[in-house]
Amino acid sequence: MESSTGAARLAGQALNGARLTLGIDPGTAIVGYAVVASKGSTLSMVACDVITTPAGMPLAQRLQHIYKCLGEVISTYHPTDAAMEELFFAKNARTALTVGHARGVIMLALANGGLSIAEYTPRQVKQAVTGYGSADKMQVGEMVRILLNLNAVPRPDDAADAAAVAICHLNTVPYLRERSANPWEGR
Repeated sequence: MESSTGAARLAGQALNGARLTLGIDPGTAIVGYAVVASKGSTLSMVACDVITTPAGMPLAQRLQHIYKCLGEVISTYHPTDAAMEELFFAKNARTALTVGHARGVIMLALANGGLSIAEYTPRQVKQAVTGYGSADKMQVGEMVRILLNLNAVPRPDDAADAAAVAICHLNTVPYLRERSANPWEGR
């Protein structure tokens, strides 16, 4: 794990009541993660990076490494909740199964960290971040840059995707709370 956005400088800083959401882009070789702070309508990046595992490493050790590193992220940043992208694989069942293992380990790490976990489809994430459910990676990355007031799009793509998941969650939760407060509105 490296700190590609200066996250190490921000760790431990008082965020004065900001809500911290951990966004996850799951995978086996690369897990993207981003911690995004929300205070009122202002969003800011706290941490954004990837957890990588070597291609030749046995699956069990890869999963163990993901679990350990994600636990370190949780204990460093103390997010208040987490959001993860759902799987979507139409063609390769083997890849879906392997990533499914990683998702299970990620969910376990999040649950053991005491975090509630929300899941969003890739289309929901794109819709929430760009306003268009079929946006491409470049469009999503650029909107992440703009919404978080960054100088550059987070790299690699998995880190930017994780930030988009966190943004999606932060933009969706107020709507869900409003709707649950008045479930009959709009019917």
